[in-house]
Amino acid sequence: MISVVLVDDQELARAGLRTILREPYGFDVAGEASDGRAALAEVARARPDVVVMDIRMPHMDGVEATRALLAADPACRVLVLTTFGEDAVLAASLRAGASGFCLKDAPAEDIQRAVRAVAAGDGWLDPAVCGRVLRRYRTDPVTDPDAVRRLGDLTSRELDVLKLIGRGLTNAEIARQLVIGEGTIKTHVGRIFTKLAVRDRAAAVVFAFDHGVVHPGESPAPGA
Repeated sequence: MISVVLVDDQELARAGLRTILREPYGFDVAGEASDGRAALAEVARARPDVVVMDIRMPHMDGVEATRALLAADPACRVLVLTTFGEDAVLAASLRAGASGFCLKDAPAEDIQRAVRAVAAGDGWLDPAVCGRVLRRYRTDPVTDPDAVRRLGDLTSRELDVLKLIGRGLTNAEIARQLVIGEGTIKTHVGRIFTKLAVRDRAAAVVFAFDHGVVHPGESPAPGA
């Protein structure tokens, strides 16, 4: 059972999420909050596997709340919900440490997959807006003279895995595509994070786009 805390200032939105993140589907809504400030206390109380976070809320928005949650607990997993018109804010969410983002009007199955992926440490970047958000993210890149050297430290297999991470594939999907075990993929992913000095999958995706490993416009997943 994956425990979640829902953070959204609209009760109707939270009610909709409650209907798809229910026990029959393997989820437990452990708490709710109507703004980012209230979310900090609720997450500290419930200690969920995933925080499902809206962006635009009163008192404290989703970006600031995500930053505060990660500062308090670097292991916290935040899935940001978004609409199409919020590319700049989404980019800021990635900088703040969000593990991924999903469209609010995505099919229920996609939202469920996103929560499962984030809970498993895979992260989730919705293919519908991934390229646009990452291009916006790159408008203010952080100069890192060591990045080329770190990228060169990857083995050819690790580079293959990074490319597929950048295209939005989960560990299971990468394992199927490369025809190797999922446990081996997890080992590769851990080594990639260490060599690139990135904290999670979302940061690895940004690194892959920033340094030309993956290019905006490439299909984020097979058949996508």
